[in-house]
Amino acid sequence: MAKKGKKEEKHYDLLEKPEALAEKLSATEQFIEKNQTPILAVFGILALAIGGWFLYKYYLDSQNEQAQDEMFQAIYYFEQDSLDLALRGDGNNYGFLEIIDEYGNTKAGNLANFYAAAIYMKKGSYSSAIPFLEDFKTDDFLLQARAYSMLGDVYMEEGDFAKAAEYYDKAANHKPTKQFTPNYLLKAALAYELDGRQDKALEKYEVIINDYQTTPEYNKARKYKAMLETKMGG
Repeated sequence: MAKKGKKEEKHYDLLEKPEALAEKLSATEQFIEKNQTPILAVFGILALAIGGWFLYKYYLDSQNEQAQDEMFQAIYYFEQDSLDLALRGDGNNYGFLEIIDEYGNTKAGNLANFYAAAIYMKKGSYSSAIPFLEDFKTDDFLLQARAYSMLGDVYMEEGDFAKAAEYYDKAANHKPTKQFTPNYLLKAALAYELDGRQDKALEKYEVIINDYQTTPEYNKARKYKAMLETKMGG
């Protein structure tokens, strides 16, 4: 009890005696005065860091606007199926590859990776699409899942069924939707079948059958599951 009384008395002194508080403030002032140079240096570094961050953000926003302007013509060529012009430009306007080189750290530059990968896949150059799809990252969960599925498609074409199944699974598990997930699961099941992992393929078919009964993939999953079970039973 005595110890508690001392703590309470000390606390009381600080609250009630102005001279005690003044003594503490004086000690703080002395510390600041004594260490003025390093303290100012720390504040200076913080100010520079904060200022630098705002300048960098402004720079990125400005770069992103420029990249969006540059992409307009490339997207037009892409939609017109002029794939080489979309990819490499027309001499006056940038193609997606140049946009990636010049503005790769912007949102528009990031999106150019997706377009470039799609072009290489359309041209049948699947291995060339891989680095662009791997570099592409987005908060748009539908587009990110689509990019994973495209990587699955690439590895299917390359004959790497294990890798294909891995990316189809990533697509299916990336914030599932009734609109797209059943298709990713169906692709994953086929990849697992081709990789010789029939048990994993059956799992994917069952997920579609149990969770996505109102989708077009439901009847396909039932059919393929029955065929696989017959094959396994034989």
